[in-house]
Amino acid sequence: MPERTLKAVIVDDEELARRYLKELLRAHPDIQVAAECANGFEAVKAIAETSPHLLFLDIQMPKLDGFEVLELIDPGPVVIFVTAYDQYAMRAFDAHAVDYLLKPFRADRFETALARARLHLAEAQPAPVPARPPEPKPERIVVKDGARIHIIPIAKLDYAEAQDDYVALHSEGKTWLKQQPIARLEEMLDPARYVRIHRSYIVNLERIARLEPYAKDSRVAILADGARLPVSRSGYARLMDAMENRR
Repeated sequence: MPERTLKAVIVDDEELARRYLKELLRAHPDIQVAAECANGFEAVKAIAETSPHLLFLDIQMPKLDGFEVLELIDPGPVVIFVTAYDQYAMRAFDAHAVDYLLKPFRADRFETALARARLHLAEAQPAPVPARPPEPKPERIVVKDGARIHIIPIAKLDYAEAQDDYVALHSEGKTWLKQQPIARLEEMLDPARYVRIHRSYIVNLERIARLEPYAKDSRVAILADGARLPVSRSGYARLMDAMENRR
């Protein structure tokens, strides 16, 4: 019975790196390179169009990095990260990558990674995820709006508001909707700067102009732009702790 053809997408901003991967894949006639991309934007588009089985993905690239690409695509491709930086290895496996190729790598190391990918495809089971140590907080949030992609620097996030399965991100007078629970966003943010003041609101401490009483055991936070956000009793306690720690 003939082997099925596997489609692969190669994403790397270095042409030599893409060429090297294509050369290594020539030894595997059952793998077809469906697309090669030089940045994250190209990758998101190509993956949506080709639905690859395998994704060879660089991490540090212009416009979108490798982790942001994974956030914007549907689950499906088996991911092998290919990068010159070793500090992202634990985060890569947390993102369910099957292997992490550290440049420069030899052909035999590539074959090992490819064998793991084939095994994963054959078993169709999630890769084991090792325990993840604390890692630096991200510096930006990526939002997909149809065919458009917006990048919001976290330092410019004024506040976030839960809206069912979405979170509304308010920044510099604009609002973007992202399909993400507010609790997941809270995990991404630095607790020394962003505080969950209400079950539906997270605020940037630097944007608070003043607090005013609102009702029994509740308050309202007035932001520098005039926005008024409810502050619950537990949220007020968290807010006071965060402000005390900043002194």
